[in-house]
Parts: sequence; C-alpha cells; structure tokens
Amino acid sequence: MEALIPVINKLQDVFNTVGADIIQLPQIVVVGTQSSGKSSVLESLVGRDILPRGTGIVTRRPLILQLVHIDPEDRRKTNEENESKKNGRLYRGIDGEEWGKFLHTKNKIYTDFEEIRHEIEAETERISGNNKGISDEPIHLKIFSPHVVNLTLVDLPGITKVPVGDQPKDIEMQIKELIIKYISNPNSIILAVTAANTDMATSEALKVARDVDPDGRRTLAVVTKLDLMDAGTDAMDILMGRVIPVKLGIIGVVNRSQLDINQRKSVADAIRDEYAFLQKKYPSLTNRNGTKYLARTLNRLLMHHIRDCLPELKTRINVLAAQYQSLLNSYGEPVDDESSMLLQLITKFAAEYCHTIEGTAKYIETAELCGGARICYIFHETFGRTLESVDPLGGLTTIDVLTAIRNATGPRPALFVPEVSFELLVKRQVKRLEEPSLRCVELVHEEMQRIIQHCSNYSTQELLRFPKLHDAIVEVVTALLRKRLPVTNEMVHNLVAIELAYINTKHPDFADACGLMNNNIEEQRRNRMRDLPTAVPRDKSLKGPGGQSPSPTEFFSEGQVPKGGSQSASASEQTDSGMGNWRGMLKKGEEFTASDRAAAQYPPPGMPQKGHAVNLLDVPVPVSRKLSSREQRDCEVIERLIKSYFLIVRKNIQDSVPKAVMHFLVNHVKDSLQSELVGQLYKTTLLVDLLTESEDMAQRRNEAADMLKALQKASQVIAEIRETHMW
Repeated sequence: MEALIPVINKLQDVFNTVGADIIQLPQIVVVGTQSSGKSSVLESLVGRDILPRGTGIVTRRPLILQLVHIDPEDRRKTNEENESKKNGRLYRGIDGEEWGKFLHTKNKIYTDFEEIRHEIEAETERISGNNKGISDEPIHLKIFSPHVVNLTLVDLPGITKVPVGDQPKDIEMQIKELIIKYISNPNSIILAVTAANTDMATSEALKVARDVDPDGRRTLAVVTKLDLMDAGTDAMDILMGRVIPVKLGIIGVVNRSQLDINQRKSVADAIRDEYAFLQKKYPSLTNRNGTKYLARTLNRLLMHHIRDCLPELKTRINVLAAQYQSLLNSYGEPVDDESSMLLQLITKFAAEYCHTIEGTAKYIETAELCGGARICYIFHETFGRTLESVDPLGGLTTIDVLTAIRNATGPRPALFVPEVSFELLVKRQVKRLEEPSLRCVELVHEEMQRIIQHCSNYSTQELLRFPKLHDAIVEVVTALLRKRLPVTNEMVHNLVAIELAYINTKHPDFADACGLMNNNIEEQRRNRMRDLPTAVPRDKSLKGPGGQSPSPTEFFSEGQVPKGGSQSASASEQTDSGMGNWRGMLKKGEEFTASDRAAAQYPPPGMPQKGHAVNLLDVPVPVSRKLSSREQRDCEVIERLIKSYFLIVRKNIQDSVPKAVMHFLVNHVKDSLQSELVGQLYKTTLLVDLLTESEDMAQRRNEAADMLKALQKASQVIAEIRETHMW
C-alpha cells in the first residue's frame, strides 16, 4: 500500500514531461481563506520553511507539492530520480539529506530551502506579475526527504473578499473558479483549513468543499490556531465533530506565530511545542490531533483513495492512448516516396468522391443528406415538386386566349378555331418549364461541389497534412465541374427546345385526352337537351313554320331570329355546341335582344352621335366584357387542350432532365475525375511543392507521439502494480 503514492508521483512526472493535464491524478488540495494557516500546515508537513511569507495574498499560483520519502541508508530510490546520469553525476553527491526540484528548472537541484522559497516568489511574479494578481498555471515542486511521508499536495490562493491594491475587482470570483477547478477533480481529497478563532459555521473552506462534495466522502477538515482562541473557550466540540460533522474527520494543529517565524523557530521545535500544548489543553485528544497525526492521516487517506481510483485511472489511460494513436495515424508518417504518396492520395480522393456519390463511402453522414442521396432528393423532391407546382394555365387569362384566337384568324371571321392559336399558347406555357430545369442543374452542381469538402473533412484527412495539394485538388475538381456545367445547361435547354420545336397533336396521350373531352362535350349537350321545356317538342325544336327545317339562308340571315321562337334558337345553339369535333363547330349569327337594341338606340355618353364624323382608331377597345357563348366555348376548348398537352410535356421534362444531368454532369465527372487529377497534378515539377506539410503538422505529430509515449509508459506503471499485487 505504501508504494502506491510513489506510483502516482511517477505518473505525475510522466505527464509533466509532456505538459499535459488530461489525467486527473489523486492528490490533496488545500483550501482555506486568506491567512487561515494553509501555508503553515504545508510547511509543518514538509518540515522546512519553503513557502513565501508576508501580509495579504502571498500564494498567487497553484503549487503542486510532491513529498517523496527516501531512506537515508538506501539511496537506490534517488538514482531513479536522477536526471543527470548522462553527465555522470549522482544524487548521492548532494550535500545534505534533503533537496528539492522544480519542473521549470529541469535538472537543477536545490539543497538550500531558502533558495527554493525565493524561486517560488520569482516564478510567481514571472507569470502573475507583481500587482497581487493570480494565475492558474501551476508551479511543480518535488521535495525529497527522509522526514516526510509520501504525499501530493496542491496549495491554492486563499479565499478573499475585497480586492487589495492593484488586484482586479473580480479577484474573489477568480480565486473561487481556480479552487473549484481543482477540487472538482473526483480523484482529489479536499483539505479544508479553518482557523479555530473563527466561527466554523461561517467557514468558507467547508462551504466550497460542500458545494462539490455534498456527501463529504473526500473532505478532511483541519482546525488551525488552537492556541489563539479566546480565554475561557476551547475547541473540544469542534474537534469532536459536534458543531459541524465531517466524515473523514477534523484534526486540530498549532501553527507557528509570525513572531516564531521572525525568530527563526524551526518546524521541529514547533511540532514539539504543539504536542506539549495538546497534552496540556486537550489530553484526551492528543493522539488524534497534531501535525504528525495529520501527516499519517493524509498518507493513509491518499493511499486508500489511490487504490480506489486506480481501476478507473487505468481505463482512462487506455482510452486516451487509443485516441492519441488514432490521432497520430491521421497525421501520417513523414513522406519517403513522394511520387507514390501523391498518386496514392489522388487515387484515394477520387475513389472516395465516387463512393460518396454512389452511397458506399466509409463515412456516412447522419445529420443531413449528402452526395448521391442529396442528388436523388433534388431530382425527385425539389425538382419534381417544383414542376408539379407549375400551373398549366398560369399567367394565361381568358382574354389572352380570345386575343390569340382572333389574331390567328386575321381580317376574316373564322368558322373554326384556328390551330395556330393553340400552338402559340401551348409553346408559351411549355417555355415556363425551362427555368426550373436549369435550376435543377445548378443545385446538382452545388452538391457536387460540396462533396469535395466532405471528402476532405471525413474521408481523406491525410490531405489536411498537405494544404497545397488539397487546394490543388479542389481547384482541379472545381474546374472540371465548371467545364461540364455549360454542356449540361445546353442539353437541358435543348430538351425544352425540342418540345417547342414540334407540337405533336397525334401523341397517343393527347389523342385520348381529346376524345375524352369530346365525349364530355357530347354528354353536356345531351344534358341540356334533356332540360328543355316539355311544351316544345325536342325533335321539332329546330323546325321552322309548317314543321320544315329552316334553310341555311334563313338560319344565318343577319339580325334575323329563327321562326321557331327564342326556345328554338336556344336549342339550335345547344345542338351546335354538342358537335364532336371542335374544329367543326359553327357559329350562328349574333342575336340582338331588347336590351341590345335599346343600347343601340341610346348610345352611352362619349359615343359618337349620328351625323358626326367617327375616327375608328379613337374608339377604346374594351379590356373585359361578357363573352358570347361561342367565345366561351372556343376559349374552354383551347384551355383544355393546352392543359392536356402541357401535362404530357411536363412528364417528359421531369423524366429527361435528371437523365441528362446524370449523363452530362454526374457520370462524366465520376468517370474522368481520376484521369483529370493525374493529368493536372502528377508532374515531377510539382511533387515537392504539393507534398509540403503545413507548418504546425510536424509539431502536432511530435506532440501526439510524446503524449502517446507518456500514456503507454503510464499504462506500464499501473500494470507493474498489478503484477506486484499492490492493487
């Protein structure tokens, strides 16, 4: 058990060599208010005056103090600590049996403890300055002595409330954050120091300790200045745990006063006087208090704590070793064969780029769609929904349709709806499919550009070693994508142009739609015939006087109403509208109603009166008006045909555009990527420049190698404990 603490000291030395604080080792953290006697307790444990003294805040940096017990008759342990064997110098040549070592001074040995105190002061001012500020960068000090027990202690700045001198206004918060940082380590033991002449209920040290250790399983209380209590009072209730119970116990000590320090009273004499005081004042508690009992208790607690922490510590070290091994592998080895390395990296990048598109990449994204999956989403979700949202008659009004029909007939009134108007209008609607098609190409191009970064970050981390090679690969792939973009856009433009070049009214789907529309019109005609009044025989509704059908001349006479009456005219109109072929629909003459005649007799204001000259170009063309039944019928037919043909073209575009993008952009880049990279980059003149590592890569590789070596050494140290059955 006693050998466990030196093992922890070895581990501490291992990690100190790499300047790492990634492993939280078991240690004792001393916490207390300013001038509560923390430094005196530590000096009593060491047996020497090693800490700076003065008024106000003196400890301004964490001091990690390792006490190493050595056997004066057997100096083999000192040889293990010898860092100067290369120079042929051994520690057994040191004057005196006690000495110290600082981490920041490397191999320098201090046998004068006064010099150690001066070095602590100088190192504190070097980092923290001379304005009473604090720093969280620790000072590492190791003391070798036959008069100490094996311990690892951390002395922290004392808790203060009010800034003094040039101290920052938030000095209290800074100190508390520093203390919390160390005592939050679950492998630490908290040594809460409180002066006996203060109220234990107001102890800042116990309060801070309870915040991070509410169960008190790793908190030990130390009550200092027992000899300075008011006359007539004692600390019996405090030491017995009746005031505030502490699970690990409460130990009372007597410190040297400032007068004793000024008079150079030795620590050994102070310990003898402390024992005499306890024997006189607290005879029943003498064996459970005092500096020597405190040292033995801390040694015992630390050993048991180390024993409990070692299994978790071993697991943590193994996990970190695996992580640093993986990190070191990602940094790669120094380049020996530049030509082979360049070709290998190019081939690997090209393969990973293609695998990402195909969905077979080693690193699969889980946060968002990437590569081929995103391209599929663009084709069938983004592009497909965009096309489906395009209204076949969007931007096309009834007046536009009527105007197109009239413009297609020229100066002659038409008996049939001209096909030219249908082609003109349907081309206008089909043209609207070109913009979303080109946008689909742009989205796929952007995704293929994003795949470059994805491969660089996840698939080929080795490229990060060579920033110039990475930039060159990105530039080549970007140029290849940029070169294929106009070709793909041109093909998509041609797909739309092909649809515009020839309006195939004999398309099977379009013919079926026309037949269905004619059937609907015929059904509507029969329904209207069925709804005629029973007073007029349906088979005679179009007959003239005497039961004879009107002649064509009578039927189309200008301004004449058929002799069958208004109902007969209505029936005739319905009969005409029910003809199967819309191109064969005839338009009967416009009838004048009574209101039309009244409007003709009394023209509205602004119309030219009879007898006045009329300028036809000045007559305004009505923007909107009520359409006749013939006009409504013609517009409805055209709109239905446009919608039917538009849906056919939209289906073709929705199918052909993704195919064109895959052939001219995606597949072409996949097939020619590696040859393009090799042709552009695999050149003798570029080898050295492209395979130049980044400035900090070699440094990071060395740091990772040193850390991995330290972790492996720490793992060996712990393994030795198991072999010797100490754990």
